[in-house]
Amino acid sequence: MREMVIGHNDAGQRLDKFLSKAVPLLPKNLMYKFLRTKYIKLNGKKAEISTRLSEGDRVTFYIRDEFFGGNEEQFFLRAAPEIDVVYEDENILLVNKPSGLIVHEDEGESVDTLINRVKHRLYLKGEYDPEKEASFAPALCNRIDRNTEGIVIVAKNAPSLRLLNECIKERQLHKFYLCLLKGTPPKPEATIKAFMRKNERENKAEVYDKPVPGGKTMVTKYRVLRRCGKVTLAEIELKTGRTHQIRAHMAHIGCPLVGDGKYSDNRKERAAGFTSQALCSYKLIFDFQEDCLLSYLNGRVFEVRDVSFADERQMKRLAAVL
Repeated sequence: MREMVIGHNDAGQRLDKFLSKAVPLLPKNLMYKFLRTKYIKLNGKKAEISTRLSEGDRVTFYIRDEFFGGNEEQFFLRAAPEIDVVYEDENILLVNKPSGLIVHEDEGESVDTLINRVKHRLYLKGEYDPEKEASFAPALCNRIDRNTEGIVIVAKNAPSLRLLNECIKERQLHKFYLCLLKGTPPKPEATIKAFMRKNERENKAEVYDKPVPGGKTMVTKYRVLRRCGKVTLAEIELKTGRTHQIRAHMAHIGCPLVGDGKYSDNRKERAAGFTSQALCSYKLIFDFQEDCLLSYLNGRVFEVRDVSFADERQMKRLAAVL
C-alpha cells in the first residue's frame, strides 16, 4: 500500500489528471478499473475520476510498485545548476537562456537542458524537492529555439503555472526581441503583415504576401534602433506567434537576421564568428486582465541588459565583412 497526501501544488486538479502524473506507468484503462474496484481510494472511499482534489486529501493505492516508476526525477541533478537570473520571487523565475542551450531534452541531449538546470538550482535552494511533490515540478511557460537567447519564464508552483499559461494563451504578455538585420527595413518603424505556411519536410516557414491554402496570418512590429553600414539593430514585438516568425518575416522583406543560415546565406558572418542567428527575447511586460496571484507583476518591465550582439563594436565588426 502507498498513500499520497495532496499538497498545495496538487490541489485543484481532477483526480484522473493527478493520477496520470503521479503514477506515470499506470495505463488509463487500469486506472479506471482500479478506481472502480477501489484499488485506488480517495480519503478511504471510492471516487469518481472527475473529483477535484483539495489540499490534505489522501489518495491510497493498493497496486504494484512497478506502476510508480523509478527515480527519474533525480535525473536533473546531473545538470549544472548555473543559470542567469533576470528576476525571481516565490512564484516565478525569469532566466536568460544562452544561445546553444536547449530548453527541454531532445534526441541529441537529455541532461544539460535549461529545465534541468533550473530544477537543480531550486533543489539546492530548498525550493523544489521531488520527494515531496506527487505530480508537480517547476515548468517552463515559454520556449525559445536552441540558437536564440533570452528570457524564459519558469513557474515555481502550480497556481502560478496555470496563471502564466492562461496569460500567454490570452496574449496578456508583451514580448520584445532584439535582432541584428542584414540590410535596412524600408521604414524606421512599421507593423507588417504576411501569411505563412509551415514546410514540415524542411522545418521552415514559407512566407507569402497574399493568403494561401493552409496559411496563417502573421503580424510583426519592428522599430529600428541603430544602423552601422549594412547592419541594423532592431526591436521586434510579436503580434502573432508563428513558427520562426521573426526570422522568416524579416527575411521576406529583404532583411534577414545576421547568422541565420536557414533563411539566408550566412557564410560571411559565420567566417566572422557569428555562428547562430542574432536574436534575443530581451524584454517582457505582464498585463494580467484580472486580479490574481501574479497581478503584482503588471506593468513591470523585465529586461536583459547585456545582449551579446547588440553593442556598437560588434555591429562595426560585422559591417566590415558584409
